Amino acid sequence: MPEDEDFFEEHDSPEFADDENVENELYEHHRIIADKGQGLLRIDKFLMIRIENASRNKIQQAAKAGNILVNGEPVRQNYRVKPLDVISVVMAHPPRDTEVLPEEIPLNIVYEDEHLLVLNKDAGMVVHPGYANFDGTMLNALVWHLRHRPGAGPDAMPLLVHRIDKDTSGIILVAKTEEAQTRIARDFFDHTIKRTYQAIVWGTPRENEGTITGHVGRNLNNRLIMAVFPDGSHGKHAVTHYKVLRSYNYVSLIECRLETGRTHQIRAHMKHLGHPLFSDERYGGNQILKGTTSGTYKKFVENCFRLCPRQALHAKSLGFIHPVTGQEMFFDSILPSDMQSLLDRWERYVSGRGENQTSQ
Repeated sequence: MPEDEDFFEEHDSPEFADDENVENELYEHHRIIADKGQGLLRIDKFLMIRIENASRNKIQQAAKAGNILVNGEPVRQNYRVKPLDVISVVMAHPPRDTEVLPEEIPLNIVYEDEHLLVLNKDAGMVVHPGYANFDGTMLNALVWHLRHRPGAGPDAMPLLVHRIDKDTSGIILVAKTEEAQTRIARDFFDHTIKRTYQAIVWGTPRENEGTITGHVGRNLNNRLIMAVFPDGSHGKHAVTHYKVLRSYNYVSLIECRLETGRTHQIRAHMKHLGHPLFSDERYGGNQILKGTTSGTYKKFVENCFRLCPRQALHAKSLGFIHPVTGQEMFFDSILPSDMQSLLDRWERYVSGRGENQTSQ
């Protein structure tokens, strides 16, 4: 790993080009293997020597937040490095090697103070610059928004603590300071953040409420999508709790509560359950999966796809403890117009066929 960057500098990789909801996974920014003859040395001193511009204060903050791992396990700042130890510095965001330029792009900011801000992101907005998306992102807009804030230096940068897909709408939290970022990232890692999503899925799950548990990892045949590995042979542990809020026979509105935040977790888990998200092209939800595939019903569904041409997924609420004040914070949002219009259309369709009409 290069050693000529700032300790918290970001670097990009095409691997993360289209992974926007990497919510509480931690990404390796530095990896150092101690020499065979390494003498016992406190890890904060060790990293100050090995990583340029890494201040002792930053290293200690990272250690307290659980962002310094030795052989895969978090350590305190007074841990003494041993020969052949594998030291990793991990962060809640993937690396980046491109400059983020300020762009005047409208943002729906629902809360802001000197430490953090909360946004309601529109579907279609990329959160983080990456391969083929170097501008027009939420981060570009945030750099513009924060460019004149008091105390902002030339390298001041909003700090992401989680992300959601380009085509997923909803609540997202951004830190303004490293202190806020490291504390919130730790809360995400410890699963103390409360998050709910709402999604429109094909069909209706057999149980009105349930829990989906199964490792989520890269599909072994297609790395652009994630797959569920119930036997734990690949991927990372993932848990999604779901509840059916309204069934329209052919599709259902569900609420999902996440214990973990793996890439595409809801999308992969719901497909595994047999109920892909409506209009989700990557996971097969952009095809008619319930009902006939011809006639007026087919035309109706095609119109629905045009009405909501993205996976029908919305990050509805977010609850957390303020990283500085300790205050309980909670933010909720309404469904965006495309998803609400979609539900209204299915409501009218089902009502017009009679309450007792089942799927075709």
